[in-house]
Amino acid sequence: MANIKSQEKRNRTNELARQRNMAVRSKMKTFVKAAEQAIVGGGDDTAVVVTKAISEIDRAAAKGVIHKNSAARKKASLQLQLSKKSAS
Repeated sequence: MANIKSQEKRNRTNELARQRNMAVRSKMKTFVKAAEQAIVGGGDDTAVVVTKAISEIDRAAAKGVIHKNSAARKKASLQLQLSKKSAS
């Protein structure tokens, strides 16, 4: 428990930021999982689902929730999976 007033405020601010970050990360993970399932399932709208997932990854990186290199790695992985599935 903090004794300093400014630290108490930082603790409140950090908790709000943590909750926002968790929401963004959770939404991103949901879209990525949906894209991976669409790739495996091979539906007609697979490219659209992957595009939405990539958009969510970019949004999380823009907000600073994940590092830009991590975002690039996740996007490349999805695109590679999609291209392998499309080729076969």
